[in-house]
Amino acid sequence: MMMMENYTAVHEFLLLGFPEIKGSNAIILFLLVLTVYIMTLMINSMIIVLVVTRQPLHSPMYFFLQQLSCSEIVFLTVTVPNMLRVIRLEGATIPITGCIAQTYIYCAVGSAECHLLAVMSYDRYLAICHPLRYTTIMNIKLQHSLVFYCWMFGLLITQINLGFLCQLQFCGPNVIDHFFCDLVPFVELSCSSTYALQIEIMINAVPIIVIPFILIFVSYICVFTTILGISSTTGRKKTFSTCSSHLSVVTMYYGTLITIYVVPANGRSLTVNKFISLLYIVITPLFNIGIKKSETS
Repeated sequence: MMMMENYTAVHEFLLLGFPEIKGSNAIILFLLVLTVYIMTLMINSMIIVLVVTRQPLHSPMYFFLQQLSCSEIVFLTVTVPNMLRVIRLEGATIPITGCIAQTYIYCAVGSAECHLLAVMSYDRYLAICHPLRYTTIMNIKLQHSLVFYCWMFGLLITQINLGFLCQLQFCGPNVIDHFFCDLVPFVELSCSSTYALQIEIMINAVPIIVIPFILIFVSYICVFTTILGISSTTGRKKTFSTCSSHLSVVTMYYGTLITIYVVPANGRSLTVNKFISLLYIVITPLFNIGIKKSETS
């Protein structure tokens, strides 16, 4: 026990947030993020209720849309309230256990959402490319099995990260130049070896990000090929409209995700990285709810 205390000198981290934004500008940012957060929660909650209560929305597409809304509510709630505290106080502390928990839930829900988007693209592929067999294949059992898989995959695969994170030791410094405990800046503060964790993160990126992205890409190639084969212009437009919303969500989600976690950040400042993360966490879900609301209205 004494050995652990000698090594783990740091018990909490200081999240700097946006030190370049102070005074009235910080208040404006706080109110803007709070407004977007409340709007996103309310509209996603409304979508969940509508899908449950309205009979015309009892279809696979809307069921998966409902699950996407659930994931975004959790995703926002695990990051934004603490972000608001950091902005209001112009920097705030968080215990190591809280940082690990936030990182785990953030990664788990993000992983589940990647697979939910892949499942939704598979649903659109079946509906457009195999319409006669669609209702037979995409039955209630398969719908629930796919959703269960997405959530369990996200929760279980990120437990590997959790195991490594719990073994890290922190001896100082304890300052994270971010508004939440993102995985990379958090791990960089460890004074113990992170080589195994970094290898594990790279390996996990394949089933979490790469494979779902390939499945989405292949599904939409098949979808577009089928759409282009439709002779009627009206028929092409109507068919494309059934998948355009999902494609917009995928573009926004993967665009910001790849920019943050895949594209090298050598040429970007920490401030730019934080604002891209802000776009990914707050603005992208707001954009998504506009698309989802139009689908359920």
